[in-house]
Amino acid sequence: MIWNGRSVRVYARAAPTDLRKGFDGLSGLVREDLGREPTSGDLYLFVSRNRVRAKVLLWDGTGLVVYAKRLEEGRFASLWDRLKAGQIELSAAELQLFLEGCTEVGKRQFSPPEIDPQRPLIPAA
Repeated sequence: MIWNGRSVRVYARAAPTDLRKGFDGLSGLVREDLGREPTSGDLYLFVSRNRVRAKVLLWDGTGLVVYAKRLEEGRFASLWDRLKAGQIELSAAELQLFLEGCTEVGKRQFSPPEIDPQRPLIPAA
């Protein structure tokens, strides 16, 4: 795993992507389609139409990095079935499962919600 911790945010583009795009093309999609800044430190997931290839774009502090994966068997989960356009937010654990080919990602929640520091953990009696 290249990233760790719950603090990293993962945004998936909720539409098939032409994965011939490189750093500049994917950065443009992050800005235009997702409304985010590629150098924020967040991770951005893009999936091909046939769901056999995926790319993750991230800023590591010194430059943009693109990780690519091609499944030899099966297909990645269809995240864009959840939304017609825009973005989907995943946890780092869900991204890891997604990249391993888990087809349940996007269909059910795997990670518990983040704890709100303003809300007490134990309800008042």
